[in-house]
This record gives sequence, structure tokens and C-alpha cells, in this order.
Amino acid sequence: MIDLFEIFDSIISHSRSVDVAESEFRKLLMDDEELRKAYKEWCNEEGHTEKRGFIEYCNESFDAEESKWDILENEYE
Repeated sequence: MIDLFEIFDSIISHSRSVDVAESEFRKLLMDDEELRKAYKEWCNEEGHTEKRGFIEYCNESFDAEESKWDILENEYE
């Protein structure tokens, strides 16, 4: 069984930008039928389009990370 979040997070941690991460993910989707099926199912469950689902996940991930840094910054002020 494919762990989409593990794949998503791995791509995001190596890419550090939404554009690069999306490009990497699209390459994986083209090469892996099982991943495409799992991603399509996840998008349907989450209410995302297949075009924007990964991008939305990236944005949420980057926002959560930024929020952590904001909290740390406020603690040291």
C-alpha cells in the first residue's frame, strides 16, 4: 500500500518550493499507475482536484512549518 503522505513529505523536504515539488511529484505520477490511483482517491476524499491537490498539501505543509518558526521567534523576543 502506498503511503501518500510519506511520498508528499519526502518530496517537499527535498524541494523546498512548491513549483519544484510539484514537478517532482508529477514525474512520479507519470511513472507509477498505483501512485496515480492512490492520489486520485485521496483527492476525491479530500475534495481537491487532481491538478491542485498536491499543491494544496504543499501550501499547508509550508504554512505549518512557517507557523512553527513564528512561535519560536515569539518565544525569544
